[in-house]
Amino acid sequence: QLVESGGGLVQPGGSLRLSCAASGFGNLFRAFTLAWHRQAPGKERELVASILTDGTTEYPDSAKGRFTISRDNAASTVSLQMNNLKPEDTAVYYCRATLFINVWGRGTQVTVSS
Repeated sequence: QLVESGGGLVQPGGSLRLSCAASGFGNLFRAFTLAWHRQAPGKERELVASILTDGTTEYPDSAKGRFTISRDNAASTVSLQMNNLKPEDTAVYYCRATLFINVWGRGTQVTVSS
């Protein structure tokens, strides 16, 4: 099970830190590729950050330089630091864990508005 937290309302230019807590993975958590996705109303779900088991990270152009993904295998968590937020970042943000299958959280709402 994955549970996201940290979403909310923030002004443009502000920051938020999302967290995703995993349970039931045990020591296997460190073997999962982890990622954050988002889905805005009327749009498809899109990847915003991923982190491999060796710590390698990838971001689409829309997130580069503003978002940072990190993982804590000991705590079974994955986080997304989001800086310089823009109104177009408004979406429900989901975490995903992948090891042969995908496990998804239920999402947390992020709203960027003045």
